[in-house]
Amino acid sequence: MIGKLKGVVDEIGDDHLILDVHGVGYLVFAPVRVLQGLPGRGEAAVLHIETLVREDLIRLYGFSSASEKAWFQLLMTVQGVGAKVALAALGVMKASELANAVALGDTAQIARAPGIGKRVAERIVTELKSKAPAFASVDAGTIAASQQASAAVPTAVGDAVSALVNLGYQQAQASAAVAAAVKSAGEGAEAATLIRLGLKELAR
Repeated sequence: MIGKLKGVVDEIGDDHLILDVHGVGYLVFAPVRVLQGLPGRGEAAVLHIETLVREDLIRLYGFSSASEKAWFQLLMTVQGVGAKVALAALGVMKASELANAVALGDTAQIARAPGIGKRVAERIVTELKSKAPAFASVDAGTIAASQQASAAVPTAVGDAVSALVNLGYQQAQASAAVAAAVKSAGEGAEAATLIRLGLKELAR
């Protein structure tokens, strides 16, 4: 079983690369973000590898970090999520951003990935939310507040998060700020109040 490869980038495609390790070219599939972050052809690269063995094929999947690889493995445990969909999710979000989105119940962020509709995004959140806090960069109290708030006033919370994102903040930052605002203002707070408090939180 291959866990990591260190070699020279020989070729980069739309969804894969060939990594030359001592004269052996390994075909490695990877998220778009990983491929875009690779050094140029002929330069050294290190990838964390997940090896999938099926009856008719053996495929290598490469990631820039151990946490990215761990999230690929977690996503693959969700019903209806295969390697292609898992790669798509990690292609538009960093591992930490995905962890935050799952922990905060932000299905809209997850559904941005190609091939992930609202239903699959909801399934990912439902099945992985108990595991996400271990990888998330927001604290447990914020996660709990956000989950409660999303259930109680989804429209106000969603509108507030969307407004902050439109102002240029990252989705994870906006979600965390609005979660803190809900904690401060209460679950019945209107979107305008959450936006104002969220901006104060982000200005700290």
